[in-house]
Amino acid sequence: MEPPAAPGPERLFDSHRFPTDGFLLLALLIYAPVGLCLLVLRLFIGVHVFLVSCALPDSILRRFIVRVMCSVLGLVVRQSDPRLRDASVRVYIANHVTQFDHNVISLLTSCNTPALSGAPGFICWSRGFMELGVAGSRAELVDSLKAYSSHGVNPPLLLFPEEAATNGRAGLLRFSSWPFSILDVVQPVALHVQRPLIAVSVADSSWISELLWTFFVPFTVYQVRWMPPVPRRAEEPSEDFALRVQELLAMELGVVSTRLTAADKAEHMKRLRHTLPLPFVPGSGRPPAARPCAGAAPADVRITAMAQRVKEVLPHVPLDVIRVDLAQTNCVDTTIANLLEGRVSFFPESQEAGSELLAPSTSQTGAAAGIQGSVAVPSSKPATKQFAKSPVERHLSLQERKRALYDYARRRFAEKHGAARAGSSR
Repeated sequence: MEPPAAPGPERLFDSHRFPTDGFLLLALLIYAPVGLCLLVLRLFIGVHVFLVSCALPDSILRRFIVRVMCSVLGLVVRQSDPRLRDASVRVYIANHVTQFDHNVISLLTSCNTPALSGAPGFICWSRGFMELGVAGSRAELVDSLKAYSSHGVNPPLLLFPEEAATNGRAGLLRFSSWPFSILDVVQPVALHVQRPLIAVSVADSSWISELLWTFFVPFTVYQVRWMPPVPRRAEEPSEDFALRVQELLAMELGVVSTRLTAADKAEHMKRLRHTLPLPFVPGSGRPPAARPCAGAAPADVRITAMAQRVKEVLPHVPLDVIRVDLAQTNCVDTTIANLLEGRVSFFPESQEAGSELLAPSTSQTGAAAGIQGSVAVPSSKPATKQFAKSPVERHLSLQERKRALYDYARRRFAEKHGAARAGSSR
């Protein structure tokens, strides 16, 4: 049996909070008045929970009281196999699902999570993070955590090697190696989160927004499963150690171990912000898809029509390459920019078309010569095929050609389709 294919970023992160199923959406609308009342009530209770957690010293009694009070707030925490938790292990490794994973695990055992991002101060401390005062490289951070772990009186460290939260349903992000450089023994913690009606976490959502939605829903169940400690093998690099622990956690959670990173999540969210969602029709059972720049049509017909428009502007680009990029961008302008700026690699279909665009000459006649003559080339020197001796000159020549090519393509696109729009408006 072949291993399951690694999921893409669209399956690892939820970009919308509300359900796409018509029945669940109706249930959410009916529940909304009750949820708003719970939200207001839990805000007042949450202040008392925060004061109690600050007033009482760290102990079993404090964790029990705060855990009971958190259940009133809708945070239900369960754990399995607590006897597997080894008191001698100084580093816990957990998958990352919500903004409050470290708070939930701290209700079960004493541990500290270092603050890796965000401004230090009261907000960082109130959220339960530990400030190390290290603002340098990861090597300095590792040295500081090693010094922290060397003192036996300090609580264990709770680290999230994914460095970004996922929805917890499809896969794990690639583990960073620096948490596995601190000590030679770590204990994995599998975290599974469930809640009704809405998504557990939404990418690019602030912790305040997530807290309010947590108070709004009836409950959120955190299931914590302790796994046996994992020691480092002899002469095992930190990267291999991290990969081995990642595979063990993925098997425990029943998900796929991917090679996507937190940077891939940031890039995925950047792309989503540049696409507009189609209006959702209740009862269709389909999530809202990205809307192209020029109206809605069946997917295959729309992609074909958009690909032809790009082909008119860039005739040297293969049609298959254009279609693949349009399937991701759903926008003619974005695909043209990707092809011109080199973000999509391809082999020109003909040298004549490629040389005509890459090195436009003054010998062109007819309409093409008129179009090229109107392109603003930033340098007065004509394009040349000679290889410049200086790296600076080569870089400037490349930038000039790219700028001229981009202006030429946009002008050609505007003249072709601007005239068509003007004719249709008459």
